[in-house]
Amino acid sequence: MAQFKRIEVINAIYATQLIPVFYHSDLEVSRRVVDACYKGGVRVFEFTNRGDFAHEVFGELIKYVHNKYDDMILGVGSVIDAGTAALYMQLGANFVVSPILVEEMAKVCNRRKVLWAPGCGTLSEISKAEEWGAEIVKIFPGAAVGGPAFAKAIKGPSPWTSLMPTGGVSPTQENLKAWFDAGVSAVGMGSKLLPKDWIAQKKYDAISERVHEAMALIKKLTA
Repeated sequence: MAQFKRIEVINAIYATQLIPVFYHSDLEVSRRVVDACYKGGVRVFEFTNRGDFAHEVFGELIKYVHNKYDDMILGVGSVIDAGTAALYMQLGANFVVSPILVEEMAKVCNRRKVLWAPGCGTLSEISKAEEWGAEIVKIFPGAAVGGPAFAKAIKGPSPWTSLMPTGGVSPTQENLKAWFDAGVSAVGMGSKLLPKDWIAQKKYDAISERVHEAMALIKKLTA
């Protein structure tokens, strides 16, 4: 069962504006990455459903987070069907992110009042997602569907829409400025924020610093 209410999750996303997107099959590595991101200021973290037994790692990771950080919101990403969404919600997922738009997932998440963020690549998909109750919509893949120019174009006829691009987002001033100038509400970042070689080398302090710098930059850009 989710620890945080749906409104608490969306408010945290709006407040922090940055969500790390991460998967690793090793539980201890996953714990250390969460620790590093928390130290850097992150309070919303997406663990992606990308490998065999990923749900088992998530089940242990969320227990760790609940016990150590009372304000860290852990959710799941890369979910493409209602059954998998239900599995992760049973494990305690506080939000569910998908790369695609699936009505049955919306129903399952809405029934449990768990935030659902589907992946969309057209205004028609975004409109349908909002009709099905999505508070924030994932632009995916962010760069491939048009980048910041796409987000800006969407906000013209649909200014009430909250967008969260993932894919093609990097922690540089140029890239982040382009996205937030286009009107996005938050961004998701994976390997550009959490380099695989840094994780392999256990450079967790460096990860904390990169996260801190990225969040500070976003705050400056959106002040």
